[in-house]
Amino acid sequence: MNATWEGAGSCAVEEVGDVDKTNREWNRAIPPPPHNSLLRLETTESIPIPTLSPLPLLLHLIPPSLPPLSSPNSRLPLHYRALPMDCERISAVILDLDGTLVDTERATEGILKEFLARYGKVLDAAKEEKRLGKMHKESAAAIVEDYGLPMSAEEYSEAIMPLYQERWPQARTLPGSNRLIRHLHKHGIPLALASNSIRKHIEIKISFHQGWKESFSFILGGDDVSHGKPSPDIYLEAAKRLGVETSNCLVIEDSLVGMRAAKAAGAKVVAVPSLQGQDEKYSVANCLLRSLLDFQPESWGLPAFEDWVQGSLPIEPLFVKSLGGELVCHDGLTQVKITADTGSYEYLPDQLRGVFFGWAKVEMRGIYKVIVCTGWDTSSGVAKRVILPCLLEEIDSRREEQLHLFLVGYVRKLQNEGNMWKAFKVYKEDVDIARAGLDLPVFSHHCYAPLVADTDTE
Repeated sequence: MNATWEGAGSCAVEEVGDVDKTNREWNRAIPPPPHNSLLRLETTESIPIPTLSPLPLLLHLIPPSLPPLSSPNSRLPLHYRALPMDCERISAVILDLDGTLVDTERATEGILKEFLARYGKVLDAAKEEKRLGKMHKESAAAIVEDYGLPMSAEEYSEAIMPLYQERWPQARTLPGSNRLIRHLHKHGIPLALASNSIRKHIEIKISFHQGWKESFSFILGGDDVSHGKPSPDIYLEAAKRLGVETSNCLVIEDSLVGMRAAKAAGAKVVAVPSLQGQDEKYSVANCLLRSLLDFQPESWGLPAFEDWVQGSLPIEPLFVKSLGGELVCHDGLTQVKITADTGSYEYLPDQLRGVFFGWAKVEMRGIYKVIVCTGWDTSSGVAKRVILPCLLEEIDSRREEQLHLFLVGYVRKLQNEGNMWKAFKVYKEDVDIARAGLDLPVFSHHCYAPLVADTDTE
């Protein structure tokens, strides 16, 4: 039997011997994480078992052995669907920069708002969201007009651009960016960078990231073509320089503007949205991912990653500081019920979702292994970051504790994101993977990192 905890006082139970029934469930299930991770299925019917009292974090007790699925690829959702055998294979990859590889938007957040305030203007978030991914020249003219600024578009650019440039060194790489670039370069896959920024600015931005410039066959900026995105010009020119048909190019984009440009050029598109809670707007993409950590090159006929370690992926560390919360013990674990409006998420990019593990420093107590489920709750119409840490041992506490998280490994993407109650669940095997992983040198050495060990987290 497969048993999953559906909530306090109930447990879902289902026999898995019926392959046809399992296949029907697969149609509704979010697919598993990368190829070397274990399959998990959601069940749909519940029977009351009042004696159970699971953690609100909801540990699923599902054994890993399942019957084989017949032709599962035809039923995989868009997120992991592989190309049909008769589909044209990918010969080259073209990457966007801002919001796709580098978290430029986070680094420069607040600049426009502060600039407008000097002139008594209030930023309109909806308007700025629509401008995401457009060329600066185009956006500058629209901003001056929309807000009635007492200057020309050229004067606006001259005044605000130095403010942006000061922040570019602070822009962090998005999870999976370095991994993807190094992997494609290592395997000799033709790789280009195509951004609506002018080329001079692109070169400045990537200069802060070691090895990037040498990894690209060439760089294209918005000033290298007649029309920037959403015109297809930049992707048509990139394919021409790569010497391949656009239909054999894979474009990875975060913005609607860039995605439309790539589709208009005839390229295959993987969307990694920088806008949360707006998946329907990205429906024309060939594939939708939550982050580059979920990208599977083999789905496009490209060499597969080979860096998973016992069901987990080493990542560049992510830091969350000053979380407050009540500790609740259960069955050898301690869930942290985070207090609202605590914690600093400045080091967590918006694209980050899934189940991660790492180290938690609990003030005045010590350092503990932790598994963390994080994503976005969009049920209210406003996207809100959710983070659910669970310490991998019991800690007896009768008061609110302060803790800092240092995430170093990735387990899988969230499942069933349409239902927040089901999305933020951690499975027993997730816990097992985290426990085992944090004993491996590739993960365990982070326990002694200054950000973890030092009490002063600033």
